[in-house]
Amino acid sequence: MPIIDSQVHAYEANTPERPWDTVPNWPDHVTGDEMIAAMDAVGVDGAIFVSSFSMYRYDASYAVEVQQAHPDRLALVKPIDPADTAVPEIIADWKNTPGTVGIRLFIRKESGLEPDDPGVDRIMREAVRHDLPVNILCWDNVDAGTAVIDRHPDTRFVVDHLAILQPYTPPAPEEPWADLPKVLELAKRPNAVIKVSGACTLSKEPYPFADIWDPLARVFDAWGIERCLWGTDWTRAHAVVNYEQAVVPFLETDRLSADEKAILMGGACAKAYGWSPRKR
Repeated sequence: MPIIDSQVHAYEANTPERPWDTVPNWPDHVTGDEMIAAMDAVGVDGAIFVSSFSMYRYDASYAVEVQQAHPDRLALVKPIDPADTAVPEIIADWKNTPGTVGIRLFIRKESGLEPDDPGVDRIMREAVRHDLPVNILCWDNVDAGTAVIDRHPDTRFVVDHLAILQPYTPPAPEEPWADLPKVLELAKRPNAVIKVSGACTLSKEPYPFADIWDPLARVFDAWGIERCLWGTDWTRAHAVVNYEQAVVPFLETDRLSADEKAILMGGACAKAYGWSPRKR
C-alpha cells in the first residue's frame, strides 16, 4: 500500500510576479520540488496538494504548475469562494483540470459564514454534480461544520485536521483536545471521513509525541480506521514539527498493526479521493 499524505502545501517565494496574500510564519519557500524531496527523504509516495489559501487565496495556478511537474506524486484540492456567483463554472473547470481530486470550504468563526448560506449550498450542489469531495475546515467551529454536513447528506466530506484547532507555533494549547467529544459525535455522519492531519502539533511532549495516541485511539474507534486519513499539514505545521517528525511517529508506533498503518497512511486516502500515486 502506498503512503499518501492527505494534506501538504507548497509555494514559491513571495515575488511581485506571484505575491502572497498574507505572510505566515512559514519558510520563505517550499517549492514543489522541495516538497517532493522532503517526501522522498522519509518514504512518502504521494500527497494531496491543497493549494495554500494563506498565500494564494482562491488562485490554484501554482498548485496546477507543480502537479503538472509531478503528476505521479501529487493530486490537487483548491479552495472555493462561497461568495463567488461563478461557482458552477469554477468547479466545472476545476473538475476538468488534470490531477484534481477535490475542493475545499472554510467555515471558521472568523469568516461569519453560516451553514445555510446560499453560497455554501451552491458549492455543495456543484460538488455532487461533479462528484468531488469537499474538504471542510471547521476546526474552531465544529458545530457549524457539523450543520453543513448534516444539511448536505449527498455530499462527500473530508474533515480537515481532526476538526481540532491546531497551533502555528509551540507550545500546544492548555487543553488541545477540548473539542474531541464533538469530533467523536461527528463520526456518526456516514458521508464524512476525517483527516488525522497535524496531530503531532497537539502534543505537549517532545518528539515522538507519545501523548497523542490515547486521544487518537478514541478517534479511530469512533470513526473506524478506514475513515481516517493520516497527513502532516506541512508546511503549515513547520514551526512546531518538521516533515520527518510528522511522519515517523506514525510509521514506528506500536499502537497500530501493520494493516491499520497501511489503511491510515494510504488506503483510506486513496479511497476517499479515488487516487493513488504511481510507484516511484
